[in-house]
Amino acid sequence: MVAEFPCFSGLFWGKSRYTLKVVSPQIHLTHQRRYRLTGGHVTFDIGDKVIYPNHGLGVVQRIESRTIMGQTCGFYQLRMVSNDTTVLVPVENADNVGLRKAVGNQEVDRLFNLLSDGKIDTHQNWKGRFKDNSDRMRTGSLFDVVEVLKSLTYLARSKNLSFREKRMLDRAKFLVITEIAEVTHESLPLVETRVEQALERSCSSKSKALARQAAIKAAKVTTVDPSAVRRAARAS
Repeated sequence: MVAEFPCFSGLFWGKSRYTLKVVSPQIHLTHQRRYRLTGGHVTFDIGDKVIYPNHGLGVVQRIESRTIMGQTCGFYQLRMVSNDTTVLVPVENADNVGLRKAVGNQEVDRLFNLLSDGKIDTHQNWKGRFKDNSDRMRTGSLFDVVEVLKSLTYLARSKNLSFREKRMLDRAKFLVITEIAEVTHESLPLVETRVEQALERSCSSKSKALARQAAIKAAKVTTVDPSAVRRAARAS
């Protein structure tokens, strides 16, 4: 289990053993709430399918209050689908961590259009590129994750990615495929094929656009102005 506390870095435990990453005294479950809690601008019910940024799809299993160091606050208890772990997210911090509901069917169509549109950020500076992509991954928006997926997929065609970028690429692809599969009720292999086909169209369009730009630039360089030739001849 992972506990996301406003002033704690986390509490992790699995099915048979646990490890405290932060030792916090008097963590006490006061009572479980069987009704809706609202934190910031987001509201979730028990049973809702939600997306936890950089972790993927989860299901709200319980909404409960816990007392931590004398302070009582509400928590969403999520079961993460990918690895069957549990995450505790403070209700009041749900906005800040980017917790959101899964996309709808109409948004899936927009996602595939975005995946295949050929508009790819080709940031050349590694430091700037990694920062921009990391910021996008943290927003929780699947549309931002798609931008990261397109950018790193295209980059991987021309150079070897660093370990951190390769891991980010794999993570972005996993998040896109699993959420779309959950929404469309399609199998993961089928969604992966659709995503890869869309990325192929996008990368191909980007490559063709860059080739056209290079050809136009080369033509401008090689084109000679006749009047400039005449002026040069008279001067000589």
